[in-house]
Amino acid sequence: MDDGGAFVERFETAGRADGPLSGLRFAAKDLFDVEGRVTGGGNPDWARMQAPAEAHAWAVARLLEAGATLIGKTVTDEVSLGLLGENAFDGTPVNPRAPGRVPGGSSSGSASAVAQGLCEIALGTDTGGSVRTPASFCGLYGIRPTHGRLPLQGMMAQAPSSDTTGWFADDADIFAGVCAAMFGEGPGGALPAKVLIAEDVFALAAPEVRAALLPKARALAGLIGETREGPLSPSGLPAWARAQRNLQMAEAWETFRPWVEAETPRFSYLVARTLMFASAVPAAELPTSRLIRDEARGRLAALTETAVIVMPTTPDPAPLAGAPLADKDRARDRINANCAVGGLAGHPQVSLPLGEVDGLPVGLSVIGARGADMSLAALAMRAKEAGL
Repeated sequence: MDDGGAFVERFETAGRADGPLSGLRFAAKDLFDVEGRVTGGGNPDWARMQAPAEAHAWAVARLLEAGATLIGKTVTDEVSLGLLGENAFDGTPVNPRAPGRVPGGSSSGSASAVAQGLCEIALGTDTGGSVRTPASFCGLYGIRPTHGRLPLQGMMAQAPSSDTTGWFADDADIFAGVCAAMFGEGPGGALPAKVLIAEDVFALAAPEVRAALLPKARALAGLIGETREGPLSPSGLPAWARAQRNLQMAEAWETFRPWVEAETPRFSYLVARTLMFASAVPAAELPTSRLIRDEARGRLAALTETAVIVMPTTPDPAPLAGAPLADKDRARDRINANCAVGGLAGHPQVSLPLGEVDGLPVGLSVIGARGADMSLAALAMRAKEAGL
């Protein structure tokens, strides 16, 4: 069966027959343990060192218990270190919504599988943007949950202070149903009656993205209440991006250093370069980066106490696959500036497939207070019902 390069392994594990998600199929990024199978992590030398998992990851078990059927494991950027979705060993999954362009990473295969209609749901992970970016590029619903709310048991770690489990769906009602199953509560909960349109994030976006999403942001705000425009980051998005990059890379190096130093594994050039950067993050920069993280957390807590934040999920549509290195670096830098708020602040963020630029999807994100994940899922359904 042609899967557009989305899967590393196909199999079927049936979910509970009478669960709320019965009849739906899901895939799991190859960072999640599946009992009896190796978690490959997108790198052959990592896979070679792993024994078959003794139990399902928490997120996999949760969806099976809810009735969904697992149909396989999907491609990931090597050891989750990527945002574009190109893997030198497993290939680049297709982006059916933007042919010839990347699907986004590192949850590339999961987004591709849902966008192709191979399954209704797929698990991904999001540390620095790895669900939000492919959700935007592939025109899907995607969530980065409140950091620390869901167990990460059986999910391969990268940077624990930012790691989250996330998921994709192509339908707002299915998306909300998955959220209900994962969080153990029904869609709903009161949202603040105000909306902040993040003017600095819109300013970073390409002009055509801004033109496509700003009317959608204002229409979405009209479903909630009072609207105002203002900055997300008082110190500037590049400062937040640098802080998140420093903290995430320092933690990633601590995670992978024992393996790298003991095994000298094979990597693509880009991932090897990322790990070299991670190993060289100056210790003197970390205290300032932590202070900026404190600022971001305080800023988001204050804003989301009275408002929902609305912003572009990514500043651009999906780049061309196989682009020159300089273009890839530029794309990643812009995505990092856009997505840094997730890892720094840890608030729930849902990407809604509401925008299009020359036929290419771009997502519009909503960010709520910590723990308001289900309210954002309910807002996704309201947006669908309103025809946005």
